[in-house]
Amino acid sequence: MRFGRYILTLFLILGNLVAMAGEVRLSVSPARGRRNIEAGDLFYISVEVVNLEGTPERPSSVPGATVAYFDRTGTSSSFTSVNGKTTRSFSSTWTMTLRAKKEGSYSFGPMSVAGTKSNVVHYTIGKSEEPDAGQQQGSQRGAAAVAGADADDDTKPKYIGHGDQNLFLRANVTKTSAYEQEALVYTVKLYTSYDAVKFIGATAAPKFDGFVVEESKDISTSLNYETYQGKTYATAVIARYIIFPQMTGNLKVLGNTYTISVDRREYFHDPFFGSLAYSQPLQLNVTPNDLSINVKALPVPKPVDFSGGVGRFNITSQLKTSSFKTNQTASIVYTVNGTGNIKYIQMPDLATIYPPQLEIYTPTTSQDVKVGASSVSGSMTFDYSFMPVEEGKFQIPEVKLVYFNPETGKYETSVARGYDITVGKGEGSAKSQTKRQLHFIADLQDVKVSKLSKSHEPMVYHWTYWLWFIIPAVLLMGSIGYSWRYAKLHADMAAFNSRRADKLARKRLRLAEKAMKKHDRDKFYDELLKALWGYLGDKLKMPTSELMRDNIRQMLGADNIPDSATDRIIGLIDQAEFAKYSSAGGNQSMDKDYKEAIASINELEDAFRGK
Repeated sequence: MRFGRYILTLFLILGNLVAMAGEVRLSVSPARGRRNIEAGDLFYISVEVVNLEGTPERPSSVPGATVAYFDRTGTSSSFTSVNGKTTRSFSSTWTMTLRAKKEGSYSFGPMSVAGTKSNVVHYTIGKSEEPDAGQQQGSQRGAAAVAGADADDDTKPKYIGHGDQNLFLRANVTKTSAYEQEALVYTVKLYTSYDAVKFIGATAAPKFDGFVVEESKDISTSLNYETYQGKTYATAVIARYIIFPQMTGNLKVLGNTYTISVDRREYFHDPFFGSLAYSQPLQLNVTPNDLSINVKALPVPKPVDFSGGVGRFNITSQLKTSSFKTNQTASIVYTVNGTGNIKYIQMPDLATIYPPQLEIYTPTTSQDVKVGASSVSGSMTFDYSFMPVEEGKFQIPEVKLVYFNPETGKYETSVARGYDITVGKGEGSAKSQTKRQLHFIADLQDVKVSKLSKSHEPMVYHWTYWLWFIIPAVLLMGSIGYSWRYAKLHADMAAFNSRRADKLARKRLRLAEKAMKKHDRDKFYDELLKALWGYLGDKLKMPTSELMRDNIRQMLGADNIPDSATDRIIGLIDQAEFAKYSSAGGNQSMDKDYKEAIASINELEDAFRGK
């Protein structure tokens, strides 16, 4: 009996020792909502320390991943009483938050706590879904640097859209092959899976070299949801432009940089409550992909009376009455409606098709144009004044508007109706004035004849007589000399325009000044950019197709123009393009840019004269 009692006591002691034995257990779990671990994802390794007094050390490295967070996330303890003996067990849990970096199969462990080693855990990192080529290009150009973070911190996303794919921008254009002057829609769309987007702001303007641009206000005011490559994102169109290519060839649109503030949710594991999360604010700099557009020339031969319009248009005319009086002005109105580059349509020369009995004058133009989500549409009105100079019945001919329709690939014609008019005699008509002048001359001659005397001396003996021959001869020789000089100057139009580039630029700047006084910001920057680009093209004798910033720098450098003058005018062009497509600035900005344009042109003129 005594021996049996000893054996029982020994078993109880060994049981307590086993119960008190410490151990370290490792376990792996993906982020909440994920079944597998993919490159760029967060995942967790939990370290459970049981019945040991010790703290695991943060590992310096984990295969295939980087350690973002390591801390104790829970503790527990329990008491057990057996045959009057009470024993205590306790445990603590530490959680490592990791970001998967490279696909593959890995092992981690063992970890040692107070001399006790843990088990080894195995995990596999799968391949993340790659964005499309355009997205990758934009992703690699737009580094998403977290504000205030260390540049060497691998736990932060380096390229948005690549890796975790939580936020990226995609630029798109309606056509990658189009005709010259054809309207194209350029959009920038935001994709995000972050909890909240707090701020979106452009830090630069997109580069539309070779395009005329109209900014559309039709953008997203709220987020929509869209599935892209198997993942659901909140999306919004944050920029939209209608662009018109002005030259042929392969033109590029360079995406601009946006600053975006978001909240990123980070997860960690808690032994009591499971996976928990907290929000971390991020500020990201993101750039969409660049685009390349192949621009085709309009078909040749072009019609002689081509208006320059590319799109779909129709023209109408309006004449209030068909009865007129001589020497009294009247008005006829032509209205062009349609969709396309309507702002740049030109009317035919009506003086060549109107009857000579109707004097036609330069029209007054007005426009009612709207920039929509997919096009520029509206109307252009041309109000012509004319004056009948003879009585009778005349015909105002039909007016044809020839434009190019990119949908059919053909030149098409819209016709405004003509009118039959009757012109009656008005006060002070041309014929009555002519008759009175003839009567006056006849009476004057009669008076002179009646006053002739025998002592009258022939006119050939007076020097005033010969002036009637000398003056016309001098005028004829002067006109011949002027015509010869005019032909010589205009034989080389590029050189002629180069000599008067300064004068042409100042005419355009006066138009910009008028727009500035009217507070018409879009018109001001249109005219300012025309003046700057036009001056450089004329001065350097460069065709529009070669008018690029790099070519300008090269040409000015070859002419030994100081780099400061070159940088000044090109910087002003960049600043004006940015101001045109942004809402920043006001009258003070326009005045500053206007003065800077005059100063830049003067500096270049001084440099050319100094040569």
